Amino acid sequence: MTTILQLNTSLFGDGSQSSRLATEFVDALRRASRGGSGITVIRRDLSAQPVPHLTAERFRAFGTAAGERTPEQQRFVAESDELIDELRRADVVVIGLPMYNFGTPSTLKAYFDHVARAGVTFRYTANGPVGLLTGKTAYVFATRGGRHAGTPRDLQTAYVRQFLGFIGIDDVEFVYAEGLALGADHREAALGTATTRIAELAA
Repeated sequence: MTTILQLNTSLFGDGSQSSRLATEFVDALRRASRGGSGITVIRRDLSAQPVPHLTAERFRAFGTAAGERTPEQQRFVAESDELIDELRRADVVVIGLPMYNFGTPSTLKAYFDHVARAGVTFRYTANGPVGLLTGKTAYVFATRGGRHAGTPRDLQTAYVRQFLGFIGIDDVEFVYAEGLALGADHREAALGTATTRIAELAA
């Protein structure tokens, strides 16, 4: 049994190019597994179900001992625990990642802030932090209006790769569809290249 966690992060939900590519990849994985036999898919749309941005109250709740939490703190921790449980169950993590003003959607940052919990998804050691969510593979479908991959303007790739590695997910594959705002020909070519890469990865 393989569990896939699909995170759609676009403001435009399922209608966005990043979400469509992520779904295309998940569907390709299911077809490659005898029509989906043995595959469970968890989908979380951070536009339809946004994670609250981190506040001081939420941060304090994460660091408060279980027996000392107020009812509000218990609710905050339960929301975080639900997200972490989905990640922990997943063998494969698929992220649809648009670029907004050179960075990641703020909803994804909020999600990351809620799943980075000391002693739960990572721990501190004498040699530095160690991620605890190991043994997973992540696929990131990055869509951009311009062309940024491999340049100093690509502030997404290093950040997302570093965060996933921080919680133990070191096997990360990026698939880019760039130049989507540069005209129909550029968009068609970029999406075609991404679709070809999806077929290769799912095979």
